Parts: sequence; structure tokens; C-alpha cells
Amino acid sequence: MLTANFPILEIPSRGKRLAYLDNAATTQKPQSVIDATAHYYREQNANVHRGAYWLSQEATALFDQTRVQLANWINAESSDEVIFTKGCTESINLVAHSWGMNNLSQGDVILVSRMEHHANFVPWQQVSIAKGASIVEIPITDLGEIDLEAYQNLLTGRVKMVAIVHVSNSIGTINPIKKMIAMAHKVGAKVMVDGAQALAHLKVDVQDLGVDFYAISGHKMYGPTGVGALYGKRELLDAMPPYQTGGSMIRTVSFEETTFAALPDKFEPGTPNIGGIIPWASAITFLEGQNLLEVAAQEANLAQVLEKQIEQINGIRVVGKAAHRAGIVSILADWTHAHDLGTILDSEGVAVRTGHHCCMPLMKRFNIVATTRASFGIYNTMEDVDQCVAAVQKAKRIFG
Repeated sequence: MLTANFPILEIPSRGKRLAYLDNAATTQKPQSVIDATAHYYREQNANVHRGAYWLSQEATALFDQTRVQLANWINAESSDEVIFTKGCTESINLVAHSWGMNNLSQGDVILVSRMEHHANFVPWQQVSIAKGASIVEIPITDLGEIDLEAYQNLLTGRVKMVAIVHVSNSIGTINPIKKMIAMAHKVGAKVMVDGAQALAHLKVDVQDLGVDFYAISGHKMYGPTGVGALYGKRELLDAMPPYQTGGSMIRTVSFEETTFAALPDKFEPGTPNIGGIIPWASAITFLEGQNLLEVAAQEANLAQVLEKQIEQINGIRVVGKAAHRAGIVSILADWTHAHDLGTILDSEGVAVRTGHHCCMPLMKRFNIVATTRASFGIYNTMEDVDQCVAAVQKAKRIFG
């Protein structure tokens, strides 16, 4: 079974079998990634792009290979278009503060959807304040889908950037980003896509999408924490100034001036997370061995079964009913708070996320404060669904 590749799933939680349903927050790691992490620190540990000695050259080669593998995985035109970061949050901040601070001005408009994670909202909000630009909401329907007619009406020549999530972390909506990107480009706007929830579930082709910037998270695609990447079109990245400065990203330094290195080094100052980036390659290899269409269908089926069974419990409803959804189910109980429901689920070995999921504008749209969210990954089974349903039923008996 696939679950055998993930040793943490064999560890009991609160004395019960662990049903791990918090994959939208972080995925568990296959044994190959765990082994690659230990192997790096045991046999390959050295700084990269600096040493003339063999060990450094070996680490550098592996580090660079991860970039090439990731670029191939998303079908970037060149690995130079892949910038390593700490994760999606840093990737989006890089674009907001480098591209945004140098391309936005008074009166410009940034379109941001109502379902964005704070990481693809707050950076644009702060840049808009600094530059005198405006943040304008792309509304969503009661089902949790982008209102494409409203979006079309918002697209004018004043719009310079569209910030849109590929897959909603809170309600699972899969947005029609290819269509939205094409619509934005017709008015000359650039598009920043938050892909944190996508790459573990969908095959992403950045050239086919035509996207300008795409943020990638390592730990949400079965890789280590603290690693991520930004894909950007070369012509845009070339024109952007460095977001941070220091070592590794320079060509020359003098008291008179500093000149900067070419891509991708220009945006990667300091010692990177080598011990995370090299093992990340093993996570990509793991995903390359999966049929993501089948994976997505399996996860969606589990979510649908959970949703159907959960809604048979009195006083429960699911928030977000988009036609195209990933394996995410956000539950709202009218008989208890989301955190209390999550606590009961935890006592039954079911790991879920509770709260606003860093999506407070979305919560306000639905006039709620928080939900209890179950999110599925490649290793989840119907047994996890049954365990979750039984735990919610227990909570209903306690609170209801």
C-alpha cells in the first residue's frame, strides 16, 4: 500500500490510529525524502557554489539538479526561471516588493480574489499603500467560485496585476486560471498565481498556462519544510531588481557600486536551505511516479464521500460548493465552535485544521469566523473518512 511509504502514518495519535487530514497545511513525507535528508547531512553536507573541493562540488551539482528537475516538472522554458525561496509566502513577497514596487504607481489597480490566502493578499495590500495603487476585490459566488462576469468587468487598462490562487486552501475551489490569465493579458495585466495547493494534486504546465509568476511550496508536495520556489518569465525576472541583497547574488562589489549576478542567482542571497532543497528532488521524483489524474480523482472521491456523510449529521453544513474542487472539505457545525469540534476529532486520532485558514476575507464573505477543515492527500483512504465521520458523530453526541 502507498501508506507504507509514509512511516509517520504508523504512529498512533492520542492512542488511536492516525487519520491525517491536514494535508492543505503540510503533507507527510515519504521514506525516500526522509532518507535523502539524512543522507545529505550524513554524506553530502557542504555549502554550494563556493567551494573548490569535491564535497562542495558534489552538493552544488545536486542542488542545481533539483532546480532543473523542478523546472522540468512545471515545464518552465529554462531552469533560470526557477528561483528558490523559503516557500510561497516569500515567493509572492519577492514579486510584490520587486516587481510591484517598481511597476506600480498612483491610480494603478491590483485585482485580488476574495478567496486568497493572506500570503497572496497582504503583500499586495502593503505595496498598494506604498505606491498609491488600489486593491480591488474579485468577487466570488455563494458556491465559492470566481464570478467570471464580474472579473471581466473589472479588467480595465488600469489593472496592472491579478493575484489569484490556483486551488483554494480553505474551500478547495480549483480556479480556471488559464482562462483568467488570458483575460488579464488582454488588458496588459500581469498575473501572480499562488500554487501552494496545486502541485501535489494537479499537473501544472506554466508555459501552457501562460502565467507570469507562479509560487510553489515544497512541503505541500511531500517535500521538506522551509523550501519553495518562484517561477517567473525570464523577461520579467531580468527586468526586476533584487528583492534582498548580500552574498552569492553579486557580480562585483566596490565602495562605488555593486553589480548583480544573472538569473537565478540575482534573487538568491546568502546560504540557501541546501538540506531542504536537495531532498526536495526526491519528493518530485515521488510525484513523477504517480498518475496525478488518478490521484486527484481519488482525493476528490474521498472528499465527496466525507461531505455526503457529514451533511447527514444534523446541524452540519459544508462551506464551498464549487463545481471543480480539490480534496478539501470545510465543515461548519451550528452546535459547536470549529476549534471544539477539532479537539474532539483529535481525541479520536483525526488530524484536521480549525480556524480561518489564513483566509479572513473569505470567512467574512460567508459571514462565518472559522471552519473545521479536512484535506486529503495521496495516502488517504476510506478508513480515514470513516474515522472522521465517526468522530464528528461523537462530537454531535457531546455538544448537540
